[in-house]
Amino acid sequence: MSNRSCILTYHSLDTSGSVVSIPPELFQAQMAWLARSGTPVVSLAEIQKMPGAVALTFDDGFRNFFEHAFPVLQQYGFPATVFVVSGFCGGRNDWPTQPRNTGIPFLELMRWSEVRQIAQAGITIGCHTVNHPRLPRLSEAEIEVELRVSRTEIEDRIGKTVDTFAYPYGETTPEIRPVVGRYFRWACSTRLAFVSGQADALCLPRLDIYYLQNQFWFRGMGKSYGAGYVAVRALLRRLRRLRHGG
Repeated sequence: MSNRSCILTYHSLDTSGSVVSIPPELFQAQMAWLARSGTPVVSLAEIQKMPGAVALTFDDGFRNFFEHAFPVLQQYGFPATVFVVSGFCGGRNDWPTQPRNTGIPFLELMRWSEVRQIAQAGITIGCHTVNHPRLPRLSEAEIEVELRVSRTEIEDRIGKTVDTFAYPYGETTPEIRPVVGRYFRWACSTRLAFVSGQADALCLPRLDIYYLQNQFWFRGMGKSYGAGYVAVRALLRRLRRLRHGG
């Protein structure tokens, strides 16, 4: 890796081919390459202090993390952060805002006993709200409830402090971030970019693994051609959102 650090976003390890899924075998190959390459894999708390490092994050808390990712992370001694939707632990990802007819599969989420087990083994548990809402559509009071209730339940369940957060759908605004800052030290967005030491800790950019499934691009994260690829992908994403009024 170069001096560019990045936070990788994973969701589900399954073979559906959806935009939030990668096959478990591909994940295993990616982790094996990180280990062989000597790339520092660090926690979210350390990523801005460690040039050329990678931090691993998993949104939603799918049960296939426990089945497929957790053993691989243990094998290599890699830290990771899993953002759980507290109101749906032990259920499925069928929260009210989940888009329908997009090919995203409805899958089991980890049970609290499994969340507690991975936390005890060193995986950082972060907050992803109670109900996975679109935060910009809520009042400040409603946002406060989502953050406070979720953080409190997770802490009660795992017996550890929760100081990391991921915005559902990556949706955040300058008005929302100070509210999040009352509860958490670090918060992850879905803005597609590398992370620097100067990045806003309450709006950390990440690289979605959807764009890095090809091993050529995954291994190029720290190279100049990889940086160019990420920049082009980010531009195309912005243009697509503008076209659709997002």
